[in-house]
Amino acid sequence: MSGSLVGTDNFHLTLCPMGKVERMLPSLEGALLAAAGTVRASAFDITLDSAMRFSVVDGRFPFVLCTDSASTESALKLRQAVAEAQRRGGLAVTGVSSYLPHVTLLHGHAVDAIQESIAPIRWTVREFVLIRRFFGQSRQEVVERWPLESPIAKAPEFFDLSDLPDLAELPEDE
Repeated sequence: MSGSLVGTDNFHLTLCPMGKVERMLPSLEGALLAAAGTVRASAFDITLDSAMRFSVVDGRFPFVLCTDSASTESALKLRQAVAEAQRRGGLAVTGVSSYLPHVTLLHGHAVDAIQESIAPIRWTVREFVLIRRFFGQSRQEVVERWPLESPIAKAPEFFDLSDLPDLAELPEDE
């Protein structure tokens, strides 16, 4: 494969793309920041388990790693929460349900359409960010970060009776 590699500092999983905004207007950026600040969602795990080449975008064919179905569902829930917050803030949001979470590795010329399984790559998503991309410059900057809530720990399904104190060790009522 040939093409221009995406630098590891630029790896991201897009939730709600705003398109090619060459210079984000202060009012749009303010509305995005305000909307994102209202989002409440839990951290979740992501698994990338396949590689594929997307259809042509701006003359470039992105080569991407895609999520499994459980990760897609989790990412879609966060995408929907962000989109709903944006709608409440008066922003127009489209294409929320048509979404394939992915991480782009390179942009290049198409040789063949491919889709292959890969050894799973896993991590926990603990935040979402507003990113300003500089199209054609292969760089981006983080405008703001919002943490996701820690998932509530599940109660154990059983108790080990050996962890309980011995009856002889319990204080007597007086």
